[in-house]
Amino acid sequence: MNKLYKCLVYDNEVSLSVLETTALVNDAIKIHNLGDGPAKILGGLLTAAAYMAGCLKSERGAISLTVKSGDGSATVSVSGDSKGHIRGYIDGGERGLKGGTLTVIKDDGFYRPFVGACELKTEDVSENLMQYFHQSEQIPTAVAIGVEVQGGVCKAAGGVVMQLLPGTSEENMDRAEERMQAFVDAAEVIKRFGADGVMREFFGAETENGGVYLTFPRYQCNCSRQKISSVILPLGKEELIKIIEEEGAVKVHCHYCNSDYIFTRKDIDKLFGA
Repeated sequence: MNKLYKCLVYDNEVSLSVLETTALVNDAIKIHNLGDGPAKILGGLLTAAAYMAGCLKSERGAISLTVKSGDGSATVSVSGDSKGHIRGYIDGGERGLKGGTLTVIKDDGFYRPFVGACELKTEDVSENLMQYFHQSEQIPTAVAIGVEVQGGVCKAAGGVVMQLLPGTSEENMDRAEERMQAFVDAAEVIKRFGADGVMREFFGAETENGGVYLTFPRYQCNCSRQKISSVILPLGKEELIKIIEEEGAVKVHCHYCNSDYIFTRKDIDKLFGA
């Protein structure tokens, strides 16, 4: 089961998030029939999206992360909402990510989307995410995200994220930095302990009095036939019928869940109330 723990630690001066996303990544592997390399790349960004979606304040909030490699060989797009619905896809990635950019769009639900971007310095999602928070949001953030995939199966995925709140003392900065050293191999730690065990073994003393918020992110696309209908409706009946005459049907593919929506002449007539 996917899990996201959130709480405050070290005198309530550090925000802690602990994720276990193994099932989430395996769902993505099955939906997209991914090889090990692309699965690891997509899995890391899905885990990052699960973390960032868990930080959204509004019920209508949403987050998206897009990576485009510098040589054009790979594009990755993931998104999530405040309900913990996470989705994504990858095009390419068999040879890894060769530079490029990470773009983050954060919608607070009040029509004030924040857009931030940073250049990819490495293929490691943890380092790229730390760089994004440092450059675009100016929030000191330590990220340890790991994904282990073997033979088309995700063995472990998840991670630990710590953010320093304003006014954090040097002592608690040092405590957070020292503790993060335990998660250099985040996938191995998640495989051994799971999110429950990480909270118990590494942060038990900090959370024994409660104050821990637990959610269950999952892979879920927000597309539907009704939504796709609203997308094609502005094309107009005449244009849609022309497409049907030329191609046999109007076909729309959702990259996130790998689903195809097919509209026949009868569907178009119904859509326009004929």
